[in-house]
Amino acid sequence: MTDSSACDGAPVVDMRGISVEFPGVKALSEVDFRLFPGEVHALMGENGAGKSTLIKALTGVHRPSAGVIRLNGEPVAFPGPARAQEAGISTVYQEVNLCTNLSVAENILLGREPRRFGGIDGRATRARAAQLLDRIGLAVDPASTLGSHPIAVQQLVAIARALAVEARVLVLDEPTSSLDAGEVAELFRIVRVLRAEGVAVLFVSHFIEQVYEIADRMTVLRNGTLVGEYLPTELDRLELVSAMLGREAGTLEEVRRRSEHRVPDSAPVLTARGLGRAGAIAPFDLEIHAGEVVGLAGLLGSGRTELARLLFGADRPDTGTLTVGGKTVRPRGPRSMIAEGVAFSSEDRKAEGVVADLSVRDNLLLAMQAARGWARPIPRRTAESLVDEYIAKLDIRPADPDAVIGTLSGGNQQKVLLARWLVTRPRLLLLDEPTRGIDVGAKAQIQKVVADLAAEGMAVLFISAELEEVVRVSDRVVVLRDRRKVAELSGHDISADKVMSAIAAQDGHPAAVAS
Repeated sequence: MTDSSACDGAPVVDMRGISVEFPGVKALSEVDFRLFPGEVHALMGENGAGKSTLIKALTGVHRPSAGVIRLNGEPVAFPGPARAQEAGISTVYQEVNLCTNLSVAENILLGREPRRFGGIDGRATRARAAQLLDRIGLAVDPASTLGSHPIAVQQLVAIARALAVEARVLVLDEPTSSLDAGEVAELFRIVRVLRAEGVAVLFVSHFIEQVYEIADRMTVLRNGTLVGEYLPTELDRLELVSAMLGREAGTLEEVRRRSEHRVPDSAPVLTARGLGRAGAIAPFDLEIHAGEVVGLAGLLGSGRTELARLLFGADRPDTGTLTVGGKTVRPRGPRSMIAEGVAFSSEDRKAEGVVADLSVRDNLLLAMQAARGWARPIPRRTAESLVDEYIAKLDIRPADPDAVIGTLSGGNQQKVLLARWLVTRPRLLLLDEPTRGIDVGAKAQIQKVVADLAAEGMAVLFISAELEEVVRVSDRVVVLRDRRKVAELSGHDISADKVMSAIAAQDGHPAAVAS
């Protein structure tokens, strides 16, 4: 951990011993965080590490249960984001929260417009907005409609709006997630301008290369606790990944995988060539064979879900070709891919998975019924036989088809979702975080089901943030970083160490970790 001698002057933000608790959950535990004027400070950590909670504690969204926050040396306790903004702390979120139907100038000064004769002075509003745009070097007509500009420009307009309140602290929460390389470069140019003016920038990102490019210091959180505060020169990329994941490179235990480590000689079930989508994932090549589990590894934000959505037709590719069963297909949506024998179990169990108020039976049969069409109901005897078969096969508890699925544990809900797709008899199963948020016993059961499905000849794409899990179940592992495929490991080359090395490798040097 770096000491205060590495930073000039006193911190503009000093958070000490911050704890935030929710019913049954301690989201932050005695976390310290410092932010100095004229620096870019990256806040790093995986999903659930506590980054968003720390930001919300700073900006008044959450009230800490312990600890103190000082702004310019004075204790503060903001009752809400508006008061934090008045004190000079502005936040620009990943999803731009502006009014696209209004002009650029109206968005920048919304609620603070210059007034004349009791009304808004449009000319003065545009002039003031032009000054703020000029400050960050953004050549945009203040009178133009915000929605006519790309998301990158809208992101920069949001920064100009933050400056309208004379922000001394600017929080950028995943600002580059929807930007291409050129747009990121423009954003970083503006961030450097603000840093030179003395603005303190808190930068949250999952893109490691971007962090090393722009950050002066880094704070790493894991599971709601502080791992450390570092200078980029004190922590190389592999050490950073280790700190975020809580594993030491070189000492990670090799876990036993399935005994079959062979790629079948048959033609691949699915082949992607140069498949990609701008702003989501760079063009990639991928093959998946029958009887094979291909693991997809990478940090949060690396493009794992985006890749799976392209394969399932949930998003349409901009480039490349997709072949299923030897036939070139043009995905027209999930229904067209289901017809080709591709199934996708989403990572968001609540929003895109279970229908909480329906029964286990209805949830389990949902995909099969959708594939048949609602005008052709599944025969009752077939439905009952399938439901009983998969409740027993996956050990779903309680073993009651009429139980409301919302009353089941997370692990059993996940088993129902898995069964939902298995009844459609897919040839390729895309599993996005199938074991997230479930207990160890249910996790082991699902891993065994995946191994059994592959042994029976099904092709499986297995996505997980847990490296040991990916290593355990996979015949091959594809590694993603910054929405790009950077390595592919197979057979005995698969290890958590090599996966971590691929994630942490600098651009231009991925091949060394895949040998």
